[in-house]
Amino acid sequence: MKKLISALLAALVLTAALPQAGAAPADSGLSLSCASCVLMEKETGTILLEDNAHEKLEPASVTKIMTLLLVMEAVDSGRIRLEDPVSVSAYAAGMGGSQVYLEEGEQMPVSEMIKCVTVVSGNDCAVALAEHLAGSEGAFVSQMNQRAKELGMADTTFLNCTGLPAQGHVTSAYDISLMSRELILNHPKIRDYTTIWMDSIRDGAFGLTNTNRLVRFYPGTTGLKTGYTSSAQYCISATAERDGMELIAVVMKSPSINQRLEDAKALLDYGFANYAVVPVYPESPLAPVDVLLGAQAQVQPQLERDCRLLVRKGEEGQVTTRLSLAADVEAPVEQGQTLGQLEVYVGEELRSTIPILSAQGVERLSVPGIFGRMLSRLLMAG
Repeated sequence: MKKLISALLAALVLTAALPQAGAAPADSGLSLSCASCVLMEKETGTILLEDNAHEKLEPASVTKIMTLLLVMEAVDSGRIRLEDPVSVSAYAAGMGGSQVYLEEGEQMPVSEMIKCVTVVSGNDCAVALAEHLAGSEGAFVSQMNQRAKELGMADTTFLNCTGLPAQGHVTSAYDISLMSRELILNHPKIRDYTTIWMDSIRDGAFGLTNTNRLVRFYPGTTGLKTGYTSSAQYCISATAERDGMELIAVVMKSPSINQRLEDAKALLDYGFANYAVVPVYPESPLAPVDVLLGAQAQVQPQLERDCRLLVRKGEEGQVTTRLSLAADVEAPVEQGQTLGQLEVYVGEELRSTIPILSAQGVERLSVPGIFGRMLSRLLMAG
């Protein structure tokens, strides 16, 4: 029971530390046409606005964010290469909906396939990539659902890799924000494709124009993926970056293409107008820490991670830090050993605590080494 109470208190403290996270659009003064939406800040994963965020809805081609995530994970891990040829099966060539009209037996590099999925939402290319990675679309969909589970996407069931209508193929605005964040946070090369406005394939014979009009008309847009079917209506996960802060705006079941874009722009505008991400550093460089009985006299401390703090606009000047660092440490010292912490405050409110670690290991002096050091000091003193 004590552990449960402690966990609940910790959750409450974390929630309180976020800058008015999770407010509904009605509280923000926004008027949106969509059935469900989420606005998330990429770096911290903080939900800035939400409405019906966990309602299970059809995502249409926004599904392909998970397809792209698995492909980019394979590329970045070295399992496949961007220049690898992908052979097109009869099944992939037969996909309906948005497509680039692949022919059975045609080959296209992974990079071109990714471009076709991101820019024109090619269903045929999505299936060809799925088969290339997993052997079949069915096997790939199993991987999609497993990855969704790992990301905490509890509202999601994928039945295909394209988002073509299928009874029971559903997700939520919240879950879409989770997989969108994972893609853009850990696989930034996807921007090379999601920021394309116009391009072509097959040596210029087939033109491509991005289905995401924000790429052309909204400053700072970095992606990500649109979707439409008659039952899902108009959906989008839209990402944009300004002043070092990247936002994810998810809109589901908007009644028209223009309203979808207006909803996404309204969410992004709200985020950029009201929030900022500020870098946080110690007020002075971290001084070396003395090592007692160590083979080296000192060890250099370093922050466990860079700190970039999400704050409300106007709070930037209220960010302060408090440093706690050991005066000395006894050898042996392990690399990554905790030497202190940096507390980050906004006003009097603690927003983040960053451990300070040893940058390298230091072995303990042997007995002969101790005597040798003592003798050296005596000689220097004489």
